[in-house]
Amino acid sequence: MKVLKFNNGDQLDAIGLGTWKSQPVKVEDAVLSALKSGYKHIDCAAVYGNEAEIGKAFQKAINQKVISRENLWVTSKLWNTAHKAEDVIPALKQTLDDLQLDYLDLYLIHWPVAFRPDLHGFPESDDDFLSLQEVPVIETWQAMQEAKKQGLVKHLGVSNFSVTKLKDLMGKTDNPPEMNQVELHPFLHQENLLEFCHSNNIHLTAYSPLGSGDRSTEMKAEDEPSLLENAVVKAIAKQHDVTPAQILIAFHLHRHTAVIPKSTNPKRIQENINSAKVNLTDEDMQQIKSLDKHYRYVNGKFFETTDGKYSNIFDE
Repeated sequence: MKVLKFNNGDQLDAIGLGTWKSQPVKVEDAVLSALKSGYKHIDCAAVYGNEAEIGKAFQKAINQKVISRENLWVTSKLWNTAHKAEDVIPALKQTLDDLQLDYLDLYLIHWPVAFRPDLHGFPESDDDFLSLQEVPVIETWQAMQEAKKQGLVKHLGVSNFSVTKLKDLMGKTDNPPEMNQVELHPFLHQENLLEFCHSNNIHLTAYSPLGSGDRSTEMKAEDEPSLLENAVVKAIAKQHDVTPAQILIAFHLHRHTAVIPKSTNPKRIQENINSAKVNLTDEDMQQIKSLDKHYRYVNGKFFETTDGKYSNIFDE
């Protein structure tokens, strides 16, 4: 298994289990199955609404000696309602309580977007948003740094940050993000972001690597392209005698990023981690490079406001 190395020597397995959209009734078994299949890296978030069930799986796995806490890497994310300085650590402690852990290995700002702290669910009007002038990202980041000082988290990062937003944050702190989790796949290579992060010692984690076909209808575009049914991906998979999903996952390992495919199916969970054994050739990677069309499955439009607080989330 390829690993990403951090400055303090910690290592993150490049393939992790994603848990976005994993139903609470299924996610406990899915996480336990993944840990038994050799996964060490589990990606979570408060807004997914399933951290309590994931916590039960962690306890079962540790008690059954499937894995030790020291060998388990758990990532979670701060939701948009908790960006104010006084709300960051309470939100983190709630996540730790749900996951039944004393610390996180990695904590991310989920989106560069702030909501009213008392908001339940998603915004229904512009008034449900707080601007980045009202709650600057650096305010949130400094509170996360305090959480690290308190030993509640080992590493800190962001998610859905563009190069512009990374530069802005990095210009205001001596403690830059160690990770940026973003959408990446053969239809969305984001070469400029990849190069910027690699040159600035920021690791990348790819979400929606298989195209996120099970996300809500509201988030889907009409006639959106399918990664799993793409002719080039299927042809390369046939050549290697593996599944298209395994090619899509291996693509990220060859770009030296982490990747977090989501599944609750034990067979697919095992297939996904077996992607670590797929060795793509230079020719394979060139063919996959030709697929880049800068297509986002998660386009961020749901965070845009009519009053100008938020627009063009990805600065494109």
